[in-house]
Amino acid sequence: MIEELIDTYSDYLYRIAFIYTKDEKVAEEVVQDVFWKYYQTQQYDGRASMKTYLTKMTINRSYDYLRSWKTRKNQFFESFTQAQRATESMILQREERGEITAAVLKLPVKYREVLLLYYYEDMQVKEIAQLLGIVESTVKTRLQRARTKLKENLPQNEWEVLRDA
Repeated sequence: MIEELIDTYSDYLYRIAFIYTKDEKVAEEVVQDVFWKYYQTQQYDGRASMKTYLTKMTINRSYDYLRSWKTRKNQFFESFTQAQRATESMILQREERGEITAAVLKLPVKYREVLLLYYYEDMQVKEIAQLLGIVESTVKTRLQRARTKLKENLPQNEWEVLRDA
């Protein structure tokens, strides 16, 4: 059972964790922690889909990491900056629209998550609101503000391509 879940969802959960942490190794750790915690507790009650349940666990674990990181920030700032640059550089090389990816990664987490869930995961506003535990109007506001911030940070020609897509 757990092997099936890992095979089915690990890549997806890794992408979600990476969106939040912006670090490959940490994203891998987060996903491992999620599966380990699921295996240990087996608290899934069937109210949501397994994908939604594991995604919520991944988001929560990513937030835990980000909160704990703030307390250790001064000690590890230099190594984190180098890892972040290397990771962002790798993504920019892989992505056809590297500038858009970089601009999205520069957004605060609350904007980045709604953009990526809405556009990348094709989730509806209602689904995003349920997943994040916020009201639909907040999701819509965050989407609008994220688009505005992207428009400000992207060259005009890139924004036109994104708008026409």
